Amino acid sequence: MPRLFTALEVPAEVGERLALLRGGLPGARWIDTDFYHVTLRFIGDIDFRTADEVADALSRVKRRDIALNIDGLAAFGSAKPHSVVARVSPSRVLGELQAEHERIVQKIGLPPEGRRFTPHVTLARLRGTPQRDVANYLTLRGGFFAGPFPVSRFVLYSSKDSTGGGPYLLEQSYPLAEAA
Repeated sequence: MPRLFTALEVPAEVGERLALLRGGLPGARWIDTDFYHVTLRFIGDIDFRTADEVADALSRVKRRDIALNIDGLAAFGSAKPHSVVARVSPSRVLGELQAEHERIVQKIGLPPEGRRFTPHVTLARLRGTPQRDVANYLTLRGGFFAGPFPVSRFVLYSSKDSTGGGPYLLEQSYPLAEAA
């Protein structure tokens, strides 16, 4: 039974810049730069027939290329921080692509995503890291900016049931149409 999600890949040169932010945070498990991405829709554990339906339906998505901007760092989990992320600036085009993925998954019969879409790239998972340490880290590195950088495809990844952060397997890629 595959565990699937759709995503936008982070270009290698942006990933290399993000990798320079690693370190200096006790309890952080840093994500491998090869696995940096912006999740569009977490699909979850599904049977192989449903996975084929999802893959086929995604092939009909026709959207323009997207340009993404990273506009700083943040932490998820205010009282008990669990992740350090690079914030991705929301845009109409990005929101429409994510909403289309949501409609496709629901049309196939899977439940709606319970969380609001907050575009980001996860940099580290935290375990037992004090809020003060996270705040200090963000104070020193939080002004990170990258972009705009083009994204010309979205992908369908599978992952193992784990605590997150990979390894991810590229199951299929779907080109976005070039802007006219």
